Amino acid sequence: MLKKLSIVTLAMAFALNGCATIISGSTQSLTIKSIPDTATLSITNKSGEKIHSGQTPATVSLKRSAGFFKAENYIITLEKAGYQSKTVNVTGTVNGWYVANILFGGLIGLLIVDPATGAMYSLSPDVVNATLQQEEITTANGKTRSLTVMLVQDVPADLMKNAKLIGKI
Repeated sequence: MLKKLSIVTLAMAFALNGCATIISGSTQSLTIKSIPDTATLSITNKSGEKIHSGQTPATVSLKRSAGFFKAENYIITLEKAGYQSKTVNVTGTVNGWYVANILFGGLIGLLIVDPATGAMYSLSPDVVNATLQQEEITTANGKTRSLTVMLVQDVPADLMKNAKLIGKI
């Protein structure tokens, strides 16, 4: 009798648990890095709500779900003066541990626990490494320029006549 009770208890424990909830949890850490660092970052969810703002590098904890059987998606925007802004989409996909409910007989985990906690989803990518492209500067005459460093003897004479001494080294 004790053996049957143990088996029934063990079977119910598997049936009432959600594999993804036990292994993964309802939130996921996301690491965000940029080159150059100290870029301003903002994260919005699929409802358009801004849920985080800060600077890179950063690690944030994000909810995996937007509701019962609804994966959450995020848009990460990175900005820095002198650089083009960049957006990265983070999407929720089905977590492999959620499928384990089928193998271990967790019907309640499959239909209730994991969908309710959001653990049935994984966010991808879980690490964002973004390289921001430097903005091109257009001069008054329409030419694209960036900062050019030259030796004084290499500067054309017509430009040198308008040069002013800023200070001595």
